[in-house]
Amino acid sequence: MTIKVGVIGTGNIGADHVTRLSSQVVGSTVAAVFDVDTARAEQVAANAGAVARGSALEVIDDPGVDAVVLASPGDLHAEQVLACIAAEKPVLCEKPLATTAADCLKVLEAEVATGRRWIQVGFMRRYDPGYKVVKDAVDDGTIGEPLLAHMIHRNAVVPDSFTSPMAMTDSVIHEIDTTRWLLGQEIVRTTVVATKPSPLAAAHLRDPQIVLLELAGGGVVTVEVFVNCQYGYDVRCEVVGSTGVVTLENPTANAVIRDGHSARTVPADWRVRFGATYLAELQEWITGLRSGVVGGPSAWDGYAATAVAESAVASLDSGAPALVSLVERPGLYA
Repeated sequence: MTIKVGVIGTGNIGADHVTRLSSQVVGSTVAAVFDVDTARAEQVAANAGAVARGSALEVIDDPGVDAVVLASPGDLHAEQVLACIAAEKPVLCEKPLATTAADCLKVLEAEVATGRRWIQVGFMRRYDPGYKVVKDAVDDGTIGEPLLAHMIHRNAVVPDSFTSPMAMTDSVIHEIDTTRWLLGQEIVRTTVVATKPSPLAAAHLRDPQIVLLELAGGGVVTVEVFVNCQYGYDVRCEVVGSTGVVTLENPTANAVIRDGHSARTVPADWRVRFGATYLAELQEWITGLRSGVVGGPSAWDGYAATAVAESAVASLDSGAPALVSLVERPGLYA
């Protein structure tokens, strides 16, 4: 069985997904695409042997499309995911599920009303081999009882349009989901701490920032987000337990050792670091759909992550800790 996929959004990540789904993922093909950049959409479609449609809804309603990938701007996600649910088509939605917790709840309620899952949210780090090693060490008791964690999220540079709140909603939201997944607890309070700003960051941008995540079970996670570190893309994670520590270092493709020195290559960007992870995510999604199953990060995970990111933005604005308020978790996501 081949799953015919429609892709909405043909920017960097959307175009990459089209390539993976049309030539690398087993059991899938790309049937239709849409982007507001018509010329780009037509080129991406032609390369994949697909057709370019005139709107997102045309892709979703296309009878030749079995499932949808959303790589459109985040503020369009809620409307487009709701359309996928109405059309009864599974959807892999890149983060965020929606830009506000209120809109996430609308999506959540619509899915719950159908009595089944349609949505997977694109928190791809759950498919990364390094993060899986950390998860296994936490779950099987290798490090004892998890007590706290430290995380790092660094980008070489960001455009001038990047804002301080976006550090929470676009970057740290990955650490938020990773925290919930690794430690199996909800985040109940956030605190954003100001640091000395980088002279290379835009004047309007607080960079770097430290985010403190407090968990329902009493654990604490620190996140350093630095989006103008200059030297490359650097994502790390360390979980400290009662009897040991498990660490995810930034992987390198090669290292040169000579003359008493060791030098290693740092990934240039997220596409280099997580390219294989995105492929694993898409393959698992397609494999599940071929068996009639939607798994992976759920609409609940998307809602919780956005709610925590909102809390972090509130703390950023106020300079004080901010509580996270979640509705009762529906049984569909038990």
